[in-house]
Amino acid sequence: MTTPQNPQPFLSLHTAVVLLIAFVIGTVMGVLTLLTGAPTAAAIAAGITSAGATIPTLHTHIR
Repeated sequence: MTTPQNPQPFLSLHTAVVLLIAFVIGTVMGVLTLLTGAPTAAAIAAGITSAGATIPTLHTHIR
């Protein structure tokens, strides 16, 4: 059985950077929402929503 000499990466660098920045933004928004006194479920929903909403914008702005 031979192994490929130059395997393709699982994620491109662009995709990894976009997802990492979206994760950071979502985490910050979730923590800030939690600090306002909102329930934990609302803070998680706010973080996931803000992370998902930033992905298309980051994808177009980061080249």
